[in-house]
Amino acid sequence: MPVTIATESVLSDCGRALIEASEAALLAVYPPEECFSFSVDELATKSTQFLVARRAGAPVGCVALVDQGHYGEIKRLYVDTAQRGQGIGRALMEDLEAAARDIGLGLLRLETGAALAAAVQLYRRMGYQDCAPFGGYPDISSNMFMEKRIGLCLRDDQGAAQLRRA
Repeated sequence: MPVTIATESVLSDCGRALIEASEAALLAVYPPEECFSFSVDELATKSTQFLVARRAGAPVGCVALVDQGHYGEIKRLYVDTAQRGQGIGRALMEDLEAAARDIGLGLLRLETGAALAAAVQLYRRMGYQDCAPFGGYPDISSNMFMEKRIGLCLRDDQGAAQLRRA
């Protein structure tokens, strides 16, 4: 059965359920003080695009792109445990990268942790590389920071339109 991916509201019942499942998965691996995920309310902004993957109409995964002005931040990549290993995470990330390019973001960043080995492996396979801490996240041993240049950057550091090579 094919998977479809579309932008949906994080405030919907489906969006909330995916965020709750994502949070539960993080808390199964990390203590609360080492989880830096965004809540539904933090994602419910005009600067966030929330992508949902569905199979046979049922939600099976999500990811959020948060427009931070001169880069896009990836939050809440999650795939239901029963659906993992089928390329859904990669498909979500590919759609997120396309969405970032569409709005002129040439750089994507994320904060993750080594204990999320499958996610880190996916990010590395997709060309994400280690980078310095960003966004005010603490530089603690459980944190990993990664980024990927995905093309032309159409904004300057203040988010104003300006074409430059990323």
